[in-house]
Amino acid sequence: MPVKVSLLTEADIPGAVSAIQQAFADDPYNNWVFDKSTFNPQRNAASLGIRCRWGMRNGIFHVAKEEGSDEVLGVACWLKPQPVDKPPTWHDWIESWRLWFNQVGMNLYYGRGGLNVKRYYIWKEAQAKAQSAVWTDPRGYYFLNIMVVLPKAQGKGIGRLMMEAVTKQADAEGMKCYLESSRDVPNMQIYGRFGFKFVKELECNDDGTAINLYTMVREPISKPQAN
Repeated sequence: MPVKVSLLTEADIPGAVSAIQQAFADDPYNNWVFDKSTFNPQRNAASLGIRCRWGMRNGIFHVAKEEGSDEVLGVACWLKPQPVDKPPTWHDWIESWRLWFNQVGMNLYYGRGGLNVKRYYIWKEAQAKAQSAVWTDPRGYYFLNIMVVLPKAQGKGIGRLMMEAVTKQADAEGMKCYLESSRDVPNMQIYGRFGFKFVKELECNDDGTAINLYTMVREPISKPQAN
């Protein structure tokens, strides 16, 4: 059956959350920022659900499904470009507080669910420094925040369909794209096929226990790297 990429709906959220959890179950960043002995998958699912709903309202959140099926095979979430000279709007302010209150409520109900808060803020600080160095275009970047395809659906071009749903738009607008990968191999080669190029390592170091993330930028209408 042909696969269709569409915007995430409320009915898609359980499938999208499940796909994200499967894809990131052994992710280096997740393994670093969560204590696996106290990890709470229900709390994690609630957190991802909050993020999905925020992304529906504020980002570009796609799911991939076979026509006629409700099963989510792939998920992609992009954050829209934010020009540096554009101040936050009332909508941005309200959405920021809405997200914060939802997260606080979740933490009060579930607790931290194994999240290492110290490491989370180490990552946020390292991310801010990396983006400050890499983001040189004042118009902003399309930020690929999530891209996952279920293992059983890989090799069918689903990732390409979801990627091109936004990169073609970025090309038409002459905008750059950005991502952060938690693995260099094989992710950087895969993203290179879509025109992304490695720019800078992002080190998250908690007193010697560290991980590296890899920032990549795609120029508009750039030629893919050779395999």
